[in-house]
Amino acid sequence: MSPVNSVEVVESFWRDVWNAGNPDAADRYVVEDFVITNAGERIEGRENFKAWIRAFREKIDDFRLEVVETFQNHDGSRVASRWRVHGRNKGMFGTEPDGRPISFSGTAVWEVCEDGKLLHNHVERAAWELFQRLTPQSA
Repeated sequence: MSPVNSVEVVESFWRDVWNAGNPDAADRYVVEDFVITNAGERIEGRENFKAWIRAFREKIDDFRLEVVETFQNHDGSRVASRWRVHGRNKGMFGTEPDGRPISFSGTAVWEVCEDGKLLHNHVERAAWELFQRLTPQSA
């Protein structure tokens, strides 16, 4: 059996789940007890993760995730990915869903099982910078 290409797994996940707008496709990629740690908050379990994806995507029209760079460690058990999300504001951070173009960057570090299933995702994104662009600044 040839080793799993973890970069291909992660980039396929981005394409089939996020860009296709199909959270249920996560079933093919993540383990049942999958965990995402997003800005320090843990979402546990595949079904909760899929609900989180749906809720996140509901805040962005014309959603598109652009992969900037993805690489893995020597044995494929960890993958790091830099990405950028593009779309239109549909109420991010409770702001007025004004349809303004939005774009923000992020990073994800994935834990990958030997069989290629995704076990854990640690995510950080430029949320503060996006929030500042979407809200009026006081002097």
